[in-house]
Amino acid sequence: MARRCVLSGKGPMTGNNVSHANNRTKRRFLPNLQYRRLYSEVLGETVALRIATSTLRTIEKRGGIDGYLRSVSEADLPSELVRLKRRIEARANA
Repeated sequence: MARRCVLSGKGPMTGNNVSHANNRTKRRFLPNLQYRRLYSEVLGETVALRIATSTLRTIEKRGGIDGYLRSVSEADLPSELVRLKRRIEARANA
């Protein structure tokens, strides 16, 4: 399973552990991914996603999963979330 946030695309980064003697060894910085069920108020159902905690804060800032998906372009989303975004927009406009 990929260690990547499905909404923001945040993934592992690389860097160095630096000791007191300035020895450098490679390491990976992994994103803080959490399984979360988010409630879509427009659709009236929950959506289970594996997202980074930083993305969860952005979702809360934009007013829930509905507001977040409306503000993100479809090119940045995987196909299943593009379908969800279109369902939300269709229901909100109706």
